[in-house]
Amino acid sequence: MSASVVKQVLTLPVIVIAMGYFVDIYDLILFGVVRVESLTELGLDKEGITYWGSIILNAQMAGMLIGGILWGVLGDKRGRLSVLFASIILYSVANLLNAFVTNVEQYAILRFIAGIGLAGELGAGVTLVAEILPKELRGYGVMTIAAFGVLGVVAANIVADLFAWRNAYIIGGVLGFMLLVLRFRVRESEMFTHHVSDDIKRGQFFALFTHKKLFSKYVKAIVIGMPLWYVVGVLVMFSPEFAQALSIQGEVSAGAALMYTYIGLSVGDLASGYLSQQMRSRKRAYAAFMVLSVASVGYYFTLSGASVEAFYVAAFFLGVFCGYWALFITMAAEQFGTNIRATVATTVPNFVRGSVVPITSSFMLLKESMGVLGSAAIVGTVTFAIALVALYYTRETFHEDLDYIEA
Repeated sequence: MSASVVKQVLTLPVIVIAMGYFVDIYDLILFGVVRVESLTELGLDKEGITYWGSIILNAQMAGMLIGGILWGVLGDKRGRLSVLFASIILYSVANLLNAFVTNVEQYAILRFIAGIGLAGELGAGVTLVAEILPKELRGYGVMTIAAFGVLGVVAANIVADLFAWRNAYIIGGVLGFMLLVLRFRVRESEMFTHHVSDDIKRGQFFALFTHKKLFSKYVKAIVIGMPLWYVVGVLVMFSPEFAQALSIQGEVSAGAALMYTYIGLSVGDLASGYLSQQMRSRKRAYAAFMVLSVASVGYYFTLSGASVEAFYVAAFFLGVFCGYWALFITMAAEQFGTNIRATVATTVPNFVRGSVVPITSSFMLLKESMGVLGSAAIVGTVTFAIALVALYYTRETFHEDLDYIEA
């Protein structure tokens, strides 16, 4: 990018929203990082840590699914800024209170509340940036947000190493409130305010399921993002099990594998976003990265007898070539009119995150009869195949003006 392009892209809204997504990802991943330490301190044994860890993680995910709908509808009815303010307040308060829990029931309730808040950050931010930047630059804006945001995973790992788990939650809450102050300087999207009138229906979530054309676009927008959560939710989350199946020489840590993968995701978000701008096509750039992602998954399965270092390098490249999260959100936002855009941009990523449930459930079901590698290979093949078909039928939106409404 030239210096003039960088200056046009790095506006205050883009910077503030990128910082918000960084805090969002930090808080989103923090429970996974401190799960064992925090639940051990709360008095659980190994079996209890696994059992309650699953419940608390599912509670956070359920909160995100509910929050995705709540904030998406609010963003289209009341404005993008209303979501950026309300969501960060909610998850910052929940994270501060997380530092003072005394039992697992409180922990689960607060992660559920935090999940509701965390669901609003990315979709509202991407919608706002897509509407305020020129169409030739909006890909760069979203690319910047996602690339900086996913580094929150690295921050969560570093903070968890340096501080006790309760202090890590306090740091997340304080960062949220510090960021809230900066948001008072960000203005609402003029594209949204121009279409605010009583005769325009805004935030009609159920129209996405009752209107054939909208439903088709919506399902395709969700399905093309599912391979990313196959990689993260299966190949990386269960990396110790894969390391054992592959006879990796040394002990593999799931936390370290996640960190290297998310560093790769940050690199990939920059690369895929930049490629889409240079190719002037979202679809072609997305297809290129999906093909490379399939190749990186194939390489992962060939690591039999490799060193721990080689395994982490493979995890990094899994992240790089799955680094089309920013591109994925941009494509979803660009597919729909401004009266339902925030609803789509907020719910789609959360439904894709939710897809990790059927993906991991299928993996666990097949694992009993086919083993770790065979099960993962079948689930991955189906996930990528469905996503590529959906991508083929997805409309190109690079050159489209977003200033329109859905009838």
